[in-house]
Amino acid sequence: MTSITKPKFSHDGRSDIYDYVERHGAMEPEAVREAVNMEHRAFGHHVAILKRDQVLEKSNGKLRVAFEGGAEEEYSTEAVSFTIRQAREEDLTGLVGAIREAIGGGKYVRAETVADVVDNEGVLLRHNKIEARIFFVACVDSDVVGWVHLKHVDLDKLRHTAQLTVGVLDQYRGKGIGSHLLERGLNWAAQQEFEKIENALPATNEQAIEFLKSRDFEVDAVREDHYKLNGEYVDEVMMMKQL
Repeated sequence: MTSITKPKFSHDGRSDIYDYVERHGAMEPEAVREAVNMEHRAFGHHVAILKRDQVLEKSNGKLRVAFEGGAEEEYSTEAVSFTIRQAREEDLTGLVGAIREAIGGGKYVRAETVADVVDNEGVLLRHNKIEARIFFVACVDSDVVGWVHLKHVDLDKLRHTAQLTVGVLDQYRGKGIGSHLLERGLNWAAQQEFEKIENALPATNEQAIEFLKSRDFEVDAVREDHYKLNGEYVDEVMMMKQL
């Protein structure tokens, strides 16, 4: 799949299998079959069709949602070589750790919330009738050193808009990784025909705000005293970019 629109199914059995895998992440086929309480032959038939239609795929012995976010990209500078690719379920622990290390204490509340949600759900990719969520990661060797995350809420009045977070570990900043991550996320959003990308940051995160402004984001609104960080009230700066 390449579209954020949830696939439609002609059989309830296929819908049940997809919904379970989408909700729980990469799973061994037998565990999925038992969870949806389906006979072996019927389960195999439905999985074969889901794989044929590129809705599910089997990788490393596990079924997972087959969402294609584009090819892996390689970059090399005098300072560092890194790759940017769609995040896989196996990246979950490293990605959550990288987000929490990168954001610092209260500097990026939305990203902190994203990390908490992903850690609690145990699933990176979401692709259902309510929301779509995707991550791209920057890796040095096999370590996640940065991310860009986009979330879309599937409501008619918000279908043109996606929320974004982006960040890089402190020791890898200033090397172009953040710019390439942001570009990858924005290109994907444009392919999905989003019209507006939003981000929200505490006003105290001046470095991130300036980074987004330098990439043509604008201040859309300011919510005064929206956060209370370390006992102090802090404004929220709503950033926006039209695609």
